Amino acid sequence: MTDNQLIQSLIDRDERITQQFFFQNCRPLFRKVISLVFSYPVDYDEFVNEFYLYLMENEAYRLRQFQGRSSIYQWLKTVAIRYFIHKRNYMIDMEPQEPLLDKTPVDETVDEESNLVSRLDLEYLLARMTNKRQVYVIRELVLHDAEPREVALALQVTVDNLYNIKKRAIEALTKIAINEAEKYEKGSDR
Repeated sequence: MTDNQLIQSLIDRDERITQQFFFQNCRPLFRKVISLVFSYPVDYDEFVNEFYLYLMENEAYRLRQFQGRSSIYQWLKTVAIRYFIHKRNYMIDMEPQEPLLDKTPVDETVDEESNLVSRLDLEYLLARMTNKRQVYVIRELVLHDAEPREVALALQVTVDNLYNIKKRAIEALTKIAINEAEKYEKGSDR
């Protein structure tokens, strides 16, 4: 398949070719772009989803710009680096600015000590997450009940992609919680 045929298949949204191309053929290329552009861990699926949406905006306008002057891989590398450097430079500061205990209990009948322990446990688990973007999404959508559109706008992603980030964030948080529980159980067996 030529580069132009590949581009046309992507424009036509051929699911098999799109999946193969972005998640297998381009994996080494995109891993390199991630390492060049970001100084923190970036989820590969999130990266690809966001880049794919960017390429497909306005009826695949950007993909239609490919003129075959270089290989499709060299062209994608250039486009991806430019896009994510620009995006990175406009991203919000992902370090949490709020104090550890920023909420007061809504229900006064809730045991305050239990609530305090739960919040401290949650902050501990969130601090163990390496993807600060995912931590931000959990804080805003789950803890602060923020509007998804506002959070998506702040992250410069679509609302659909925001929900993908939220799903991966909750999965990551769950894995950390399970690992911590297993460590605790092993420690209490002694």
